[in-house]
Amino acid sequence: MLDKPAGLSSHGCVSRVRRAYGLKRVGHGGTLDPAVTGVLPIALGPATRLLPYLSGDKTYRGVVQLGLRTDSDDLEGQVLEQQAIPPLSTAELEAALAPFRGAIEQRPPAVSAVHVNGERAYKLARAGQAVELQPRPVSIHRLELLSWNQELGQVELEVSCSAGTYIRSLARDLGETLGCGGSLARLRRTEALGFQLEQSVALDQLDSDPPPALVDPLLALSHLLQHRLEADQLPGWRCGRLQSCDPAWPIDAPVVVVGPDGNLAGMARVQAGGQLQPRLVLDAAG
Repeated sequence: MLDKPAGLSSHGCVSRVRRAYGLKRVGHGGTLDPAVTGVLPIALGPATRLLPYLSGDKTYRGVVQLGLRTDSDDLEGQVLEQQAIPPLSTAELEAALAPFRGAIEQRPPAVSAVHVNGERAYKLARAGQAVELQPRPVSIHRLELLSWNQELGQVELEVSCSAGTYIRSLARDLGETLGCGGSLARLRRTEALGFQLEQSVALDQLDSDPPPALVDPLLALSHLLQHRLEADQLPGWRCGRLQSCDPAWPIDAPVVVVGPDGNLAGMARVQAGGQLQPRLVLDAAG
């Protein structure tokens, strides 16, 4: 896990990791905008195929600047409108935040990576084309008001949310609710794909020799069901054969498959009749 600094893209971080470990196959989970800092999960080699199995929930700490609307919903964009900030009590802010908790419909920012007719929305927006994105369902599991500075018009929040949630959209929509506009001033991700900020390494640590030790993928997958193979089952698994499992496990649930030596052997999905269908076989035969 990297603690991404401001000013560097997620792709730029991947390039640094490639150089540090001498690997071409490197991927990241959960893109961060260049201005955003914090947890950026990085997978190396075969572990890149495990990224879809990690928990998609994320946690952020951010500051919303009220009284300002921009075309990107953060301070990186062009200012569209400035308004006076009304006097607001903590109770009034809490009341304004309440509708954003739980399952909601959220419209992504016009400057975002969402696809529109095969093109990224940010490319269309930067080309001067009007982009009107449709709201999509997201879940905000926890939304806490950490502080309110009336003089600066800044609201500090902590947000735990599902994958696909835009904190920039939350800043914009909170400003609309309060009638003065709002944009995201700064943002730091403190948790992503099950990893905490405390587990992350700074970018300059990649220059050490040797580079930082890698996290055991079994730790990253500890939230999933696990099936351990017996020694006589390993050859069949390596050939992609079905394996028996607990018939009480829910159908289509992802399962971590561990070899007799205790190391990760791959991933499977539960099928009817207490069977495991291999989906990812490490060290496959043939």
